[in-house]
Amino acid sequence: MARVSIQTQDFDLSAETEALRAGDGGVGAVVAFVGTVRDAGGGPAVKAMELEHYPGMTERAIEDMVDQAFARFDICNARVIHRVGKLAAREQIVLVLVSASHRGEAFQACEFLMDYLKTQAPFWKKEYTDEGAHWVDARAADDAALARWGLRSSNAVES
Repeated sequence: MARVSIQTQDFDLSAETEALRAGDGGVGAVVAFVGTVRDAGGGPAVKAMELEHYPGMTERAIEDMVDQAFARFDICNARVIHRVGKLAAREQIVLVLVSASHRGEAFQACEFLMDYLKTQAPFWKKEYTDEGAHWVDARAADDAALARWGLRSSNAVES
């Protein structure tokens, strides 16, 4: 099982969780984060979101962060799936799964990986609304979440 997948097709949380745990009797906890395309973000209703990436570069960047998660936390396994292409509102967009002997390490590693994905993974997002399409800017709150792990980002646009 690959640790990182960038794909257009949807994913099955149950199947991915089963595969992550397979054959590892030391797993005492599995933490999952499933992100979906929001239809409301404080502005006009989002009808769809389109995600673009650089194949190869994106996977390497996320693999490096998974390596960092293994170095920082006592985890058994990790899996990141991120979808690309055009996704309708409420569709699944990202899955982060982490297994560990104990829940604390699994929760921390999962949150660490999501904070990274929101700020550092090379994806470009465009939202489609009834008022037209626009590229999504990075948020300062996401940069602040990453900073608590001792990592810095300056992707957010000042508003």
